[in-house]
Amino acid sequence: MSPGNAPNKEPDAMSQLPRGIRNNNPGNLDYVGQPGAHLETGVPYPRFAAFPTMADGIRALRDQLLRYGERGLTTVRAIISVYAPASENPTGAYIYALCSHMDVQPDTVLDLHDPATQRALIAGIATMENGPGHLGLPQIDQALHAAPAVPQHAEA
Repeated sequence: MSPGNAPNKEPDAMSQLPRGIRNNNPGNLDYVGQPGAHLETGVPYPRFAAFPTMADGIRALRDQLLRYGERGLTTVRAIISVYAPASENPTGAYIYALCSHMDVQPDTVLDLHDPATQRALIAGIATMENGPGHLGLPQIDQALHAAPAVPQHAEA
């Protein structure tokens, strides 16, 4: 094999990003047919949704949190115990970190319709799922106040 045909051994910048950021899915939501999303590609065991834009992924996370609230899951402990179960995550550490980020207790009842609460939960979950520095508060605010992207359909 000539040097010009040798595989590139340096990973591209995108492959170095956390999975949730690559998928525009900062909450690492499982794919369940969310509008505009598709099952992630390029991984051995696809599971998570991939959204067209980061704003769409942020809104999908907000919508999931609102669904939890409708089911009576309104505390960090209740939400994260379902969202990041102990069978897959260090749930206790996740709850502790998210409570520290939000400055609440694990069993404080949250108003999930409050924009400030949504913002704090989304920022904290995104940090827990992807590490710090990938999603800023202005980006979250902009996504929560913008209309969803309109899926583009191929013309026949």
